[in-house]
Amino acid sequence: MKAPTAAFVRYYDVESADGTRLRAWTNDAEGPTVLLSNGLGTNPHAWPALLRPDCGVHVVSWNHRGVGGSERPADDRVDLDAFVEDALAVMDSAGIDSAVVAAWSAGVTIAFELAGRHPERVTGILAVAGVPGNTFATMLAPLHLPPVVTKRLMIGLARTASVSGRALAPLTRRIPWTNATANMLRMTRLISPSADTAELRTLMQEFCTTHPSWYAKLALGVSQHQRVSLSGIDVPVTFIAGKWDMLTGARDMRSASERIPGSRFQELDATHFIPIEFPDLVLSELKHLIARTA
Repeated sequence: MKAPTAAFVRYYDVESADGTRLRAWTNDAEGPTVLLSNGLGTNPHAWPALLRPDCGVHVVSWNHRGVGGSERPADDRVDLDAFVEDALAVMDSAGIDSAVVAAWSAGVTIAFELAGRHPERVTGILAVAGVPGNTFATMLAPLHLPPVVTKRLMIGLARTASVSGRALAPLTRRIPWTNATANMLRMTRLISPSADTAELRTLMQEFCTTHPSWYAKLALGVSQHQRVSLSGIDVPVTFIAGKWDMLTGARDMRSASERIPGSRFQELDATHFIPIEFPDLVLSELKHLIARTA
């Protein structure tokens, strides 16, 4: 059996419009260029298939403000306007005039907002486990709660975490992420058992370096934005939803897909962590989308 190709990431710094220093990254692979709008507080290792030098796609992305070496802005500015500015700064630094945007979770809202404000910069959108805006109202979908109740509940939890997270940080940063603890997480079904143990371990090691209260602040910054208008979206779009996703309802993703003529929708037997649960399928759908834009 052929051994898997080792993951590769090269980091570099980019300055956003307000002077905030961002830690950008690329896989330096050959192929069409894709801007990756990641989930808040997450890192490159959420996308193992895109970190292989032979993946056939040149990925450019960044770690969000205050995450993974990116600077916290002096005024703690973490709203959708700032996230769109960050995406543009990364594109400009890499000399990218326009590109397909692959996005996950809250990064999907950023991708659609970027396409709405700057349609000339976006040629297609791969939306993985995320909806264009109003993200908190789509959470806990498998529990079938009313959206207004869900939104109030999740915003309340995020506000609590923004305070209590200071006490949790010493604990989360000391979790020994080994193959054993990664397998324990897989057995809880919060992440599908289909996720590779070693890849999940690397993802969680990096994820737990983000301060819980800062992660909550990032989430609240996105929650303030209502649903993004899809009337001006005139590029190929693919939605990939998870049937057991507790953070983004598959039904809401299907509804968004139905409002975009010609969009593609796929629902998997997955949780919210689709990029690491079905990495090869995500890469295949990304390449299919790139072909559609051509």
